[in-house]
Amino acid sequence: MQVPDAAVAVPLAYVTNVGSGNVSVIDVATNTASPIAIVVGTLPEQVAITPDGTRAYVTNAGSSSVSVINTFNNTVVGTPIPVGSAPSGLAVTPNGARVYVANSGSNTVSVIDTATSAVVGDPIPVGPAPAGVAVTPNGARVYVATLDANAVSVIDTATNTVVGGPIPVGAAPTGIAVTSIGSLAFVANSSSNSVSVIDTFTDTAVGSPIPVGAAPTGIVVNSTGTKAFVSNFQSNSVSVIDVLTLTVVGGPIPVGTAPTGIAITPDGGRLYVANSGSNSVSVIDAFTNSAIGSPIPVGTAPTGIAITPSNIPIIPTLSDRGFWVLCAALGMAVAVHLVARRARSL
Repeated sequence: MQVPDAAVAVPLAYVTNVGSGNVSVIDVATNTASPIAIVVGTLPEQVAITPDGTRAYVTNAGSSSVSVINTFNNTVVGTPIPVGSAPSGLAVTPNGARVYVANSGSNTVSVIDTATSAVVGDPIPVGPAPAGVAVTPNGARVYVATLDANAVSVIDTATNTVVGGPIPVGAAPTGIAVTSIGSLAFVANSSSNSVSVIDTFTDTAVGSPIPVGAAPTGIVVNSTGTKAFVSNFQSNSVSVIDVLTLTVVGGPIPVGTAPTGIAITPDGGRLYVANSGSNSVSVIDAFTNSAIGSPIPVGTAPTGIAITPSNIPIIPTLSDRGFWVLCAALGMAVAVHLVARRARSL
């Protein structure tokens, strides 16, 4: 039986506004932001969402903590989770069990257990000023861009220890993203205006860095693993890289002022770019590489952005009887998923 349209979650974009200390929520179906932003900690930097779409984790650089948002009702859950100093980038493991948080001020990575909303183990020492974080699709490795070391550290998630030596990349690496099959990691080098590519099987750089715009900061790879999109902070643009040829294709795509965070919709059709200098989010058609409509106003100095998964049935407002009737109609596999999600939303 087909899931009723009303029961399918519309993807939402969560945007961290470092200047206003809150998170804006954009409905990607209408490209409008909710009039009420979610208040989190001080200087919210980046955001990551669990694979099931139920939680958004936000690093608060000014209060050395991570806030947790319930995406069903867009409220903060519990108290902020203490981590290291000046947390920046973060990533959730594919099974949703752990969140890896780069503490840029203490040169470590904290690991959060999503079931208990508590840090597990000791912080993992990495290179100086860790920034971007990416997890491989199999959940076995975490790649951390260390801005002041011009390198990337690799963490084994089975032991939560660094494996091998730092991988040299360009100057001041910030954003990092791994392809959907996990074979390559793309690293935005903000001070050398380039993107380095790492072979994740050998943990070595592939070829020469790819020239892009000025001060590349954020980076995302589409779900098919064919294109990487890079936000250029000083060029007010987005560059597109062909993953097969490892070359830039087409001209830079104009966006707002000082773009930082960048995210792509689950279907790969649209890019959302946080413009920290113009307090807005630009929307780009990822197939035609052209802007869609006007930038969406959000809070002050937006820096991070993440989008929830799509096509996930959620029925938080149904009566108990209606909920169970729907579960029976959908079948056991979907029903089990729905029950778990409903429990987390209450």
